[in-house]
Amino acid sequence: MKASLTAKYINITLHALIWGMLLLLPYIVSSPENQYSIGPIPGIFFTIAGVIHMGIFYGNAFYLYPRLLNRRYWWLYIPAALLLLFISFQLKYHIMATWFPGLLHNKAAYRFVFGPSVVILVISILYRKILDRIYEERRQKEKQAEQLSTELKFLRSQISPHFLFNVLTNMVSLARKKSDQLEPSLIMLSELMRYMLYNTGGAKVSLQKEVAYLDSYIALQQLRFGNDVDIRRELPAVAALENYMIEPMLLIPFVENAFKHGTGVERPVIRIHLSVQEDVLTFEVENHFDPVQDTSKDDSSGIGLANVKSRLELLYHRHYTLAVENDGNRFFVHLTLKLI
Repeated sequence: MKASLTAKYINITLHALIWGMLLLLPYIVSSPENQYSIGPIPGIFFTIAGVIHMGIFYGNAFYLYPRLLNRRYWWLYIPAALLLLFISFQLKYHIMATWFPGLLHNKAAYRFVFGPSVVILVISILYRKILDRIYEERRQKEKQAEQLSTELKFLRSQISPHFLFNVLTNMVSLARKKSDQLEPSLIMLSELMRYMLYNTGGAKVSLQKEVAYLDSYIALQQLRFGNDVDIRRELPAVAALENYMIEPMLLIPFVENAFKHGTGVERPVIRIHLSVQEDVLTFEVENHFDPVQDTSKDDSSGIGLANVKSRLELLYHRHYTLAVENDGNRFFVHLTLKLI
């Protein structure tokens, strides 16, 4: 809104400067000895004619053209534009006859008197066409921005249910085992949900918070699996990430996918690596899986990955690379992301 008002004021100021220079042109380029004349045209008449030209310009650009040059009234535009020119000719003629009779008898000056009205009309048509194109491009951008916002809200709305589905499944598993880890897991889950509720509503979050959230999720999985899963994580100290921002919950689907599919094999190993160098984030997740058991996974498998791919394309277009390798029993994700 503020940017729109600023552009409006700049536009008004620019128009005022241009018309001010045109109206005062005789007094800038000429001298009193020549009666501030520009060619055969006296300076005062030039200024008065300039006011008439303003009427032609704005009357056509902001009234006749937008109101009449359309599918319904297009046939009225030509006579209306000709009438506007005729009125300007009559005004100029009567001004010459009343105050500048000498100019009235100078037939050679007529093209300098009446010709500019036609030129200004053509300029106003071109101006209106350019203005309409700018407005249309702006409307398209606003529409695209609105569609982007709607799509991102939809994608984000999928994150929490999908995340909770996976984590609550883990909680059920601990409850069935009557594990002592259930209570600390629930406490850790509450902290994760607090982050989801209060830190993911804005456009971006601190990478420091996002990595801390990721670390907490991995710790939650460690509580569930204990020593049954070899979790090898390489995450930088969160203090080193405080100056970077990232789309919230962008990395967690890759880790979720690794735990969902990589824990059903003999001696499961899950490797997670994250680093940041020169404003470029590198994120790698690797796990092995059993292709036979994996076919029995529920239909929700892959929702998180499809979601994150859509968000990457919407928010980091041309600023990321994502490589996903599936070797039959090994799944490897390599993401590089420019932290813009």
